[in-house]
Amino acid sequence: MERSQINDILEESDRFIRSFGYVLPPFAYWSPNEMRTRTATDARDIRANRLGWDITDYGQGKFDELGLFLFTVRNGSAADLAKGRGMLYAEKIMISRKDQLSPMHRHSIKAEDIINRGGGKLVLELFASTEDGSIDASADVAVLTDGVERKLAAGSLLKLEPGESVTLMPGVWHAFWGEGADVLIGEVSTVNDDLTDNVFREPIGRFSTIIEDDKPRHLLVSDYDIWL
Repeated sequence: MERSQINDILEESDRFIRSFGYVLPPFAYWSPNEMRTRTATDARDIRANRLGWDITDYGQGKFDELGLFLFTVRNGSAADLAKGRGMLYAEKIMISRKDQLSPMHRHSIKAEDIINRGGGKLVLELFASTEDGSIDASADVAVLTDGVERKLAAGSLLKLEPGESVTLMPGVWHAFWGEGADVLIGEVSTVNDDLTDNVFREPIGRFSTIIEDDKPRHLLVSDYDIWL
């Protein structure tokens, strides 16, 4: 992805999020220089726990078809998770554009609530896992939708209206996209680790390769190891 495209997506996404009355935290708007200074002094956890902007085309170069906007608002640490106490949770706000696919994947550790916060329908394609973690194309998959258990046939499409949510436990394979309009998505989960806890069905990457054709308006979490 080109940096100029990422800058445009940042601006568009912020407007879309604000249209639903959700406002991102102050560090979302720090310049790269302020982010560099602050994460070296009083805001080390922002870098350590990878809070902030995240725009991905999964390395495929076709964001409008295959991609996702995310912002990690809060996130605990792997150390706390290993101890079983401390900040064991994370929160994200995401945007799935109309017909924009977030590809089939699962998590080994993270359990997550995926919430339709507004816009169109959020559609999820769901599969259970076999014992070795691969997709089970024959078994039903059980999920909770706002506290109500539902059993769905393998590959079923679960459609969430605004206000509805689904709880996905580790091992549940899922892909999702917006139907009818762009969708604002909330995610509440156990500690999030996008570096190691995403298993994709296809051999694709989690982050984008960036062509630096412009200066970054704000840094992405994938920029931190390079820019900070």
